[in-house]
Amino acid sequence: MLENAIDKLSLVIDEILIAEDTQEIAEIMLSANETLAADQFSLLIEALPQNKRLTVWATYPEAMQKAAFVDMGQATRTSLIETLSDDECFELLAQLDVDEVIEIAEEIPSRLLKYAIKNLDDSQRELYQQAQQFSVDSVGHWLDYNYVRVSEKLKVTSAQLLLQKGLAPYTEDFYAVNKEGILTGTVAINTLLQSDGETTLKELFSPEITRLNANEDLNIAAEAVILSGKMALAVVDENGHFLGRFTIETAYQVKQESQESQITTAAGLSNDEDLFSSVRTSAKNRGIWLGINLLTAFLASWFIGFFEATLQQVVALAVLMPVVASMGGVSGSQTLTVIVRGLALGQITEQNRKVLLRKELKVGGLNGIIWSIVIGAITYFWFDNLVLSLVIALAILLNLLTAAASGVMIPALLNKLKIDPALSGAVILTTVTDIVGFVVFLGLGSLLLL
Repeated sequence: MLENAIDKLSLVIDEILIAEDTQEIAEIMLSANETLAADQFSLLIEALPQNKRLTVWATYPEAMQKAAFVDMGQATRTSLIETLSDDECFELLAQLDVDEVIEIAEEIPSRLLKYAIKNLDDSQRELYQQAQQFSVDSVGHWLDYNYVRVSEKLKVTSAQLLLQKGLAPYTEDFYAVNKEGILTGTVAINTLLQSDGETTLKELFSPEITRLNANEDLNIAAEAVILSGKMALAVVDENGHFLGRFTIETAYQVKQESQESQITTAAGLSNDEDLFSSVRTSAKNRGIWLGINLLTAFLASWFIGFFEATLQQVVALAVLMPVVASMGGVSGSQTLTVIVRGLALGQITEQNRKVLLRKELKVGGLNGIIWSIVIGAITYFWFDNLVLSLVIALAILLNLLTAAASGVMIPALLNKLKIDPALSGAVILTTVTDIVGFVVFLGLGSLLLL
């Protein structure tokens, strides 16, 4: 089913790109409105070059424009705002509710944000101000306000009448509060439906209330909701006042964004880089890490320079150097990926890190023995030199052990220093394995071949 949805989106993109005029694009989009899922329209805009975006955007129905505007990436939204007139932007922003304004507040120009806030009603504006009391990294900033809040003294009959008005998605509980606004209990809708009408809600309270503190870290809160088995959890302030709820939908969005961030930062990219950002913007985003990589490459070259005389006399060493470096780099990256993922999921602690290190060293040692024998044999048949084969075999073994140790220890160290290991771990690890591999390989070559 998912593959089919992806195929449909790809087909629409291709049809738009080969369309010859605006009328043809309008016909394609008329058909797309019936075949694409609602959340694919933001992906569609992001996948189109700048010169096609505005034409396609104009074909979106009003409700779809609003949803896509909120869902699309920051860079795409910024490029769209720069293309649209202020009046067109104002018309779009006037349709947003408080949840949507909060979601894009950090990513739109201040003049547009002020307009969006101004168009909220008084109650929603109050909720917006409440959200601003909490940092964007805490759960209190990202609450859902589509809940049912009732007095703990309310009778079941009255509460049952509320069900007839319809419920917002992810609603399985009513939240009961006292006159001070403090959360005193939750009542499951299933329990409510089966209860006597004259009973008060307080008599139906669940024995335990699972709640989140508004200052809780966003990622920790998301994990708590996912693991709770609930569709949403209540969120309270330090004094127990009920503020809103955190839904399973938002929790999975947070988790997905965190995973996407790890993927992009691991490659040294900006989280919000648009597929069709300007050449200058993309070059700037990536150039910094290319520069850092260049410095580490020169560091490795500096160590190679110590063995210049050796390389001049034994040319085979220069030929085989990339083998040593690449084997160490790949092995280390494999370990690094496993460890970074474990850190992100909270699976790695001080207690199990040593066990992991021993395990990865064994993996590195086993692979090192196997591949050092293979590479040593190939080298012998290639150069007919037994000592050279021994040198590269030992270098491969030691470098794979170094790679395994580095893959565990480097992300752990960076994590302690509050540096994202997904962002800089690969650069540091590659530098370590290159330097160790070259020094061991060329050092042994100098001792045994000259």
